[in-house]
Amino acid sequence: MSPEEKPPPSRAPQPPCGRGRRRGGFLSEIRTAIRTEPFQERYSLSPGRELGRGKFAVVKKCVKKDTEKEFAAKFMRKRRKGQDCRMEIIHEIAVLELAQCNLWVINLHEVYETATEMILVLEYAAGGEIFDQCVAEREEAFKEKDVKRLMRQILEGVSFLHRNNVVHLDLKPQNILLTNETPLGDIKIVDFGLSRILKSSEELREIMGTPEYVAPEILSYDPISTATDMWSIGVLAYVMLTGISPFLGDDKQETFLNIAQMNINYSEEDFDLISESAVDFIKTLLVKKPEERATAEECLQHHWLAQSDIPDLVCSTKSTAEEINTVIQKDGTFASENSVNAERTEEDTLVTEELIVVASYTLGQCRQSEKEKIAEQKAISKRFKFEEPLLQEIPGEFIY
Repeated sequence: MSPEEKPPPSRAPQPPCGRGRRRGGFLSEIRTAIRTEPFQERYSLSPGRELGRGKFAVVKKCVKKDTEKEFAAKFMRKRRKGQDCRMEIIHEIAVLELAQCNLWVINLHEVYETATEMILVLEYAAGGEIFDQCVAEREEAFKEKDVKRLMRQILEGVSFLHRNNVVHLDLKPQNILLTNETPLGDIKIVDFGLSRILKSSEELREIMGTPEYVAPEILSYDPISTATDMWSIGVLAYVMLTGISPFLGDDKQETFLNIAQMNINYSEEDFDLISESAVDFIKTLLVKKPEERATAEECLQHHWLAQSDIPDLVCSTKSTAEEINTVIQKDGTFASENSVNAERTEEDTLVTEELIVVASYTLGQCRQSEKEKIAEQKAISKRFKFEEPLLQEIPGEFIY
């Protein structure tokens, strides 16, 4: 370790998953060495578009020169609206340090500081935001089995944070990244700019978050708790499964009213290919009273996530018996399973079993009434309205 990499003597060493000193919902001590040499001596910025941008930060892809390894550099302004916000950045660093032993939270590599900025060098998640697949056309959007796997990971990450008294307070598709796009990778939770530390001796009340995902207690200025994150996870699950933002109105006021009045739709058109157990999972979270919402640990035990994945032989819980029993014959025509000759060879049986899945999948994609087509067009029109500013102009609206 070079001299500039050594932590300042005043910072006592801490265990790998330890906590810094708490102050008003913030952590105020870090153990990561803050480097002051020019960032671009060791990193080169990759050409192309930015990974993300907010009012006070920008995220760019970069490459470490000596290893050629890719990272994401988050450039954060220290002074915002005439106020010194360095300690808020220190808090974000401390939370990342706290969670460094968790697989589902983005990893912090290094920190640099200039006269005007702090630069967080973070793990690069090549798959980008899950938001991109949430707003995709149905054929390219998440399948329920994908959502189940990713939701387990999200809940394991959030459960870890909650056990360490950290609330994220801005869980949404833009703040969940994927390690890889194809094949579908694992998740990484990012952007802890709005996160807070909960203390049993103090109540935490703040008006902040992204309008579509804020819990009712945020709007009524009631105490924040780990249940506040669980509401956001309920909205997130709804969006991942349907591509629709459940409380989104034409403006912020209508959105807030929908949340306060619990105006939520579980219509058959929106959930035509979604299992009843998935709907039940969402309903355990989108509950107005925080104390009645499922915890992260309880969610992981929910039968939707606990059950093993069912093969795609049955595309929908609403599939008819005729569709379930349909197979493809060797000449490419459809036939009832009962009409297939029972005296097949073992080789023919194996071929037919492989084709059953293909036949059912094809039917599931093609089976769509005019009513469903209209409903899907309506859903798509709402899918592109997720981008909303925070309730307050405070750090944390960036994707990392």
